[in-house]
Amino acid sequence: MSKYVPDVISHRWVIIASQRLARPENQNSRKSKGLKVSKSKKCSFCEKNEELSPAEVFRIGKGEVNKPGWSVRVISNKYPITDYHEVIVHSPNHAKNIEELSEKQISHILHAYKERFNNYRKMGQVLIFCNSGEHAGASMDHPHAQLVVIPGQINLDTLAKEPLNNVVQDTKNFTTYCPDFSQWPYEVWIAPKMGKGKFGDLNDEQIDEMATLMSQTMKQLKKIFKKHPLSDMNFAYNYYIYPGHEWYLRIIPRFVHRAGFELGTGLNVNIVDPAEASLELRGIESKIVGILNRLKAKS
Repeated sequence: MSKYVPDVISHRWVIIASQRLARPENQNSRKSKGLKVSKSKKCSFCEKNEELSPAEVFRIGKGEVNKPGWSVRVISNKYPITDYHEVIVHSPNHAKNIEELSEKQISHILHAYKERFNNYRKMGQVLIFCNSGEHAGASMDHPHAQLVVIPGQINLDTLAKEPLNNVVQDTKNFTTYCPDFSQWPYEVWIAPKMGKGKFGDLNDEQIDEMATLMSQTMKQLKKIFKKHPLSDMNFAYNYYIYPGHEWYLRIIPRFVHRAGFELGTGLNVNIVDPAEASLELRGIESKIVGILNRLKAKS
């Protein structure tokens, strides 16, 4: 069981989840530490290895429960942060991240997110998040997202929906943009145009449209990362879906590290102007060269 501990002064909370200490290290992490990597170890998230994972709670695709045939698979988290914690395995493919999957597969993933969100929405605050890459906190190489349910009385330190500035794309149901308040270089938000509904209220048309925007945005972010490498790190990112009303999808590419100043002050330093970032995400490069050179010099 997890334990919630409040700070009586700041009214922030810490979750004590000692069971997370037993999580496995991924293969890349072991390599970076000079440790031996087992070639025979099976991935519990891969198809045909279903018996190695915790119990399946939902799937999209064919096949019997805990058997092959799935397109997206949801299982209980073996090392939970909260009392309700699930893993959403994005596809049977061990190597393909969101930016490498088809729009149809991303749509399947979003349908799974919606289904599990609605399954828990009356039980607390449902947060869906993804850590892609070791630098972003992933402990398993196989691409996946996670869902946690946080009691309603816990104050979450998440951002309210930011004003729509620095627009990258504007479609029928969504706006993709880089908020003026962006805390990370090339941070991107995808926000719905609907009223005050939650993520679980999306219809099929909106999910397909969102899948297209996610695919295009992630591909462009990876293109920018490859064109202007800032370190020897692999492309990594986090994203999460805001759990309440006025929801949004926030994508945070991990182009830079956070250091002592940010940790000590709570202030984030973003060395790429969100207005300039939105231009490059739209494919406009003429105004960005100087910014990228400064970014390289700072890394």
